Amino acid sequence: MSEETIGRALQSDAPLTAAVHQRDIAHEVAEERGWRQAALVGRTVTINRPRAELYAFWRDFRNLARFMENVESITPSDARRWRWVVKAPAGRTVAWESVLTDEVDNELLAWESVEGADIKNFGRVEFRDGPPGRGTEVTATIVYEPPGGDLGKLIAKLFQKEPKIQARRELRRFKQLMETGEISTAKTSNAAPQG
Repeated sequence: MSEETIGRALQSDAPLTAAVHQRDIAHEVAEERGWRQAALVGRTVTINRPRAELYAFWRDFRNLARFMENVESITPSDARRWRWVVKAPAGRTVAWESVLTDEVDNELLAWESVEGADIKNFGRVEFRDGPPGRGTEVTATIVYEPPGGDLGKLIAKLFQKEPKIQARRELRRFKQLMETGEISTAKTSNAAPQG
């Protein structure tokens, strides 16, 4: 199953058709990789910034921790390998290493966890010109093997039981950061105004 096929399945205009394609593709991915099962999550957002700028920001994977709420850090092992540390409930973290598997300047980045990862996964992000005057369409896709047992419960909490909601929120935060330079929060401050 090519990553391109996965990307096309996410772009269906009919929600039911897209859901069926996603389920079928997740099943195929699980079989190909020898996983018990697979879950596929993908979202698209239009960001009013040039494609090259968005690509360059994402290509430095360390930047992802700036808008992905549960990512504690992503550090390079070398030019193509990255170590992810993700926050988990009860002050715990989950870590894995991934390798960059495909890269097309200003268009595509794809990665996959290395053998032995606690969370087997692969992902891709595509950058396409949006409608005239609207910036860039960014499509992010993640496919992962939902782990069982205690780790599975931890991952369910990590993804707030609904990975699609988390993916939408992360891309919205990416959009805010790239368009305004900051991410708005609903938190209120108890500090007194400076004056």
